[in-house]
Amino acid sequence: MIRFLASLILIAAVILAGWGAYALFFPAGPTQQKFVQLKPGWSAHRIAAELASAGIVRSRYAFLLWHNMHGRKALKAGEYAFDHPARLSEIYSRIEHGDIYFQTVVIPEGFNMFDIAAAIEDAGLAKKEDFLQAAHKETALVRDLDPKAPSLEGYLFPDSYRFTRTQSAHDMAAAMVHRFRQAAHEVGLTEDIHDKVIMASIVEKETGVADERPEVAGVFYNRLSRNMALDTDPTVIYAALLNNRYRGTIYQSDLHFDSPYNTYRYSGLPPGAICNPGKASLQAALHPASNDYLYFVRDPKGNGRHNFSRTPAEHERNVHAYRRALAQAIPR
Repeated sequence: MIRFLASLILIAAVILAGWGAYALFFPAGPTQQKFVQLKPGWSAHRIAAELASAGIVRSRYAFLLWHNMHGRKALKAGEYAFDHPARLSEIYSRIEHGDIYFQTVVIPEGFNMFDIAAAIEDAGLAKKEDFLQAAHKETALVRDLDPKAPSLEGYLFPDSYRFTRTQSAHDMAAAMVHRFRQAAHEVGLTEDIHDKVIMASIVEKETGVADERPEVAGVFYNRLSRNMALDTDPTVIYAALLNNRYRGTIYQSDLHFDSPYNTYRYSGLPPGAICNPGKASLQAALHPASNDYLYFVRDPKGNGRHNFSRTPAEHERNVHAYRRALAQAIPR
């Protein structure tokens, strides 16, 4: 009887050892990408259970055994992506070192906060409404730079960012503002930041041609110095966006819409930026071309450039040439 029990115990020990070796050393996990969210404050037991439930490890007990065998090290919260079967040691090492999943979000030059909010939502990082709320309300992030900033528009610097789903909308906005501070330092933007960022945002929206930006900035500064209205369409579009009335194009009613951002109705700069400019536009706002131009219109060649003029008559001729080229390009 004693020999029988001893045999059973030996067999059970062998089975247990085999199971342990299988669970510890043989790869497990998905063959396609799968995400697991490990939340801050979770215990090792909760983490082990979550990984086992998601099929990342074979057994939560095996994970806990490994955890105890390796000094019960701190495990990092975050979102993890698993896309291939792996040994438990690899999985444990990733969580020990915080090898969390980052989502790359590209913010192009000229994106406004509405565009950025949509990009953030498309990446599955936050709701569009949450990011817009942060952009509208978190002006304390730039108070030392621009006490008059009505929002974070202009300070959400265009760049490629790597975010996790554990970061809040505030965290993401703060990262963009931090990048703006770096860019501002690089171009030497230290004074009159409020007005310079607004001008840079208008320049950014008016031309995508890098070497034209100083010329465009020169035009707008000339108009300001003569107390002329800026009469720039991108500000009209932004006024419509702020009031949830933009319909994809500018209508006559938009040109007459009563908004301080409507530079057809109000002279001077609008109260805030209309997009988030890149370094080239910031530099143009700081160092505009010395010219005597007051007007510009698209070049009819369709190369993205503009024709500049000094007088209303010269401008009218350029406008007529552009419209004629546009009409000729329309299929009949």
